[in-house]
Amino acid sequence: MGGMIRSFKDLKVYQKAFLLQQEIFQTSKGFPKEELYSLTDQIRRASRSIGANLAEAWHKRRYPAHFVSKLSDSDGKQAETQHWLDTALACKYISEDVYRNLMNKCMEIGRMLGKMMANPEPFCKRYNERTEDR
Repeated sequence: MGGMIRSFKDLKVYQKAFLLQQEIFQTSKGFPKEELYSLTDQIRRASRSIGANLAEAWHKRRYPAHFVSKLSDSDGKQAETQHWLDTALACKYISEDVYRNLMNKCMEIGRMLGKMMANPEPFCKRYNERTEDR
């Protein structure tokens, strides 16, 4: 896992999710105005929910099942983001290069979340050790 993780903001996967949401926000500014309350809103919400669910997961890590459940929600939102990227490409709102770049970032986040879900104990153990020291 690397260095000491004191906050969800220290998680590499959270940092990548946050950068992805910002990149999607900037990219979606170029979508047509008629998409403002549909595709633009949906892709922004989905991408923002990846990090939001990670933050919730971090604060539920006292209970490994809750932690994994919220990680699963986060992974679901990255998959939803992929769907909206497919839609944006099909509508020709983004180029193939932009699409590939953003999809690669989604898939990397998905792999990282998958590893965390498969082995949540190191994250949960740190929480329990920290709280037991108080």
